[in-house]
Formats: sequence, C-alpha cells, structure tokens
Amino acid sequence: MVNDDEETPLLQTKIKTKTPLPVGQVSVVLFILVAEPISSTYIFPFINQLIGELGITGGDDRKIGYYAGLIDSLFFVAQAATVLQWSRLSDLIGRKPVLLIGLLGLSLSNFAFGLSRTFGTLIISRCIAGFLNGNVGVMKSIIGDITDHTNVAQAFSMLPAIFCIGATIAPLYGGALAKPQDRWPELFPGDFWAKYPYFLPCAVSGSFTLFSFIACVLFLKESLPSKTGQRHPQPDVPTIESPQDDALDVIDKRPVPITTLMKTYSVMIPIANYGMLALVEIGFLVLLPLFYSAPIEIGGLGFSPYIIGMSLAAFGVVNGVVQALIGAKNLFCCAVLFFYPLTALFPIMSAVVAAQGKVGPITWTLVVLQLIFMVLMDMSYAVIFVFITRAAPNKYSLGTMNGLSQTTTSIARAIGPAVATSLFAFSKEHNILGGNLTYVVLTALTTALVLLSRRLPELRDEE
Repeated sequence: MVNDDEETPLLQTKIKTKTPLPVGQVSVVLFILVAEPISSTYIFPFINQLIGELGITGGDDRKIGYYAGLIDSLFFVAQAATVLQWSRLSDLIGRKPVLLIGLLGLSLSNFAFGLSRTFGTLIISRCIAGFLNGNVGVMKSIIGDITDHTNVAQAFSMLPAIFCIGATIAPLYGGALAKPQDRWPELFPGDFWAKYPYFLPCAVSGSFTLFSFIACVLFLKESLPSKTGQRHPQPDVPTIESPQDDALDVIDKRPVPITTLMKTYSVMIPIANYGMLALVEIGFLVLLPLFYSAPIEIGGLGFSPYIIGMSLAAFGVVNGVVQALIGAKNLFCCAVLFFYPLTALFPIMSAVVAAQGKVGPITWTLVVLQLIFMVLMDMSYAVIFVFITRAAPNKYSLGTMNGLSQTTTSIARAIGPAVATSLFAFSKEHNILGGNLTYVVLTALTTALVLLSRRLPELRDEE
C-alpha cells in the first residue's frame, strides 16, 4: 500500500492568486472621489473673469494673475494646515466620520463661493473647504484598507481616471453655466441671477457634493482595521524594494509615529516625488486658464469662459479614456518628461497669435497638441499612488502615511498657484524675458522633478 504522503511532491510550486477587487466598496469610494476634482476645477473657466469684474485690478488685466493665484493657493494653505490631523484622526475614530465632515464642508463652501461678491468672501469660502477637507488622503487609506498586494495597483490605477471624469464635467458646466441670465434670460429672470452671475455652477458643485455625502452615509462601510476587527498580515503592505529601514518595526499592529516615518528613506522618497509632481502640475494647471483668458495684446489667447471650459473638458475626456486603458506602472519617470513640451508651447502659441493677430488653425493645432501632452503627463499619478501605499510600514499607518503625503502636496499646491500666476502677471507687467519668466521657472522645476524621480525604488511583485 502506497502512502499518500509518498506521492506528494517534495517541492511544490507556490501559485499566487489574485484577490478579487471589492467592487462594491471601491465603486462607492470612486463615486465620492469625483466630488474632489469637481469642487476644485469648476471655477477655472470663469475665475479670471470674476476677478476682473470685482474691480480690484483697476481695469489692468495683467494683474488678474496675482489675485487668481491667491484664491487657488489659500485653499491648499488651509488644507495643508489640517489634512494630516484629519488623516491621523481617521486612524483613531474611523475613515467614514472624517469623510462625512469633509464632504459637508466642501458642499457648504461651494454654495458660499457662488454667493460671494467681494474678494474677501471668495477667499473665506475657499479656506472653509480647505480647513474641513482631508478627504483625498482618507479615501486613499480606505482603498489601502480594503485591498492587498495582489489588487492594490488595480484599485489605484482607477484614481486618475476618476479625477479625469471630474476634470471633464466641472469645466464643462463651469463655463457653460456661468452668467446664465446672459445666455438664457427667459429661464433665469430677476435680480438674483444678475447679482450672483456665477452661482449656478457653484450650486451644481455643492449639490453633487451633498449627494455624495448622502451616498457615503448610506453605502460606505467603515474600513479601519481596528474598527472592523479584521487583521491584515503585514507582508500585504511593504512591497518597495529598498534597503531595510531600521527605524520601522513592521510587526507592530499600531500606527507608526510620524517622526519615524519622516526619518525613513523608503517612505519619504515617494512622498517627495508626489509633492514635486503636485507643485509643477498645479503651476501648469493654473496658468492654463489664465493664459487662455488673457487678452491677445498681453500674450494670451483671449478665450471666453465657455471655450475655456470646453477645452479643459476635452482634455478630461481623452485623459480619462487613456487612463482607463493604459496601466501606469513603470511610467512615472517617462510621464514627467512631458512637462517640458507642455511648458514650451505657451510662448510658442503666444508668438503665433501675435504674428497672426488672431487665434487661427495653427494655434488650435498647438492647443490640441498641448492637451495631448497633458494626457501623457497625467499617467504619472496612478503609479505614484501605488508607491506611497506600498511604502507604508503597516496598514494601521495608512491614514498617517496618506495624510503626510497629502500635507506635502497641499503645501506644494499652496505655493504653486500663487507663484506661477504672480510670475505670469509680473513678467507680463514688466516684460521680463519677453513676459516668459514663469515658463523658465516651470522648466527648472520640471528638471528637479525628473532628477528626483530617478531616486524612486523599484516596484516589485509580491512573492
């Protein structure tokens, strides 16, 4: 009689099985996430026109950049001051309550922005959103909670596509619904729409965020391991190939102190890349509508809010399709190189428009080419999200890890808009480098990002 054990191979091949993605909860998180890009980008098509109408520039369009950048920057200043605290709080009381507070604050801020008639109230409404909103970091923590090393990259690869959906919808209605009384006087009669011409797109954003709040209450489940009672094996998280960091004790089932994380090379290199990427990208993104709306006489294209909204929406559509079809792994170092042609096209378009005296077919071809480069650049985000999540020492530290990364990017995005738009205004006003100083600075920052990206460790598959 043959013993069954004797027929068992001495060496067995370990077959890796991929954990099915928790589609239901991931779908809820992604739906709620749409509120973030919507709330941040719907003002792009009309913000420069709104500032011009407030009368604070004295009729000098070259000064609009100073004030537009300040509004964008102060949101991120407020967010940088609180996002880490929100993320650490989510490690203690749970992800869902923190998310609900952020959504409610974001909704109120959008409505308040539409009812603002002074520069001061515009700033206050944006700061409210920043102070109460730590949602992006918390939602990344939720995805880290409900996935493991076999499916985390798949989940994070969806985030850029979701941001693209928001970045498509928001500029589209932001430009189309601005000043509705001028476009549809029979549908929007009365003094209210004349006094608050930009309330409609703000109300749409506020209503969607409020709907996301309701969806979160009804459908999102708490995912914090200490609240759900689930245990996560520690090998599920650290998957970045780098020298062992003595500072980390990955066996501990508690959040790692933030001071320890900040001393850890494998943790801080992905975060530093994320911060630099955010700095360069936000500088470019705030320049785009400013450049589009600036008069041809000072080197812009003179587009209306409607055309700006349509252009940004077209970018969102193409970008969303590409992000959904192409995985972002190993693309980061290549994708950031596209910031070079993106920046170079600004002065090229200015020169073409100045020579022709109008926006013609050549200029539109360059606009389309610039939007294509934006799509290629944006593929860098999916992979950097995976780097940051895999660098966390354990799942109990995901909230702190994402909070630290979100604080870094918030600081970068607080600096970027004010510096980029102020340099644009200053260089145009004083004709420094032919009005192109801001593009030179962006190119230098891109070079720093490219060099920093070479310091990223290799992502590896789990054994």
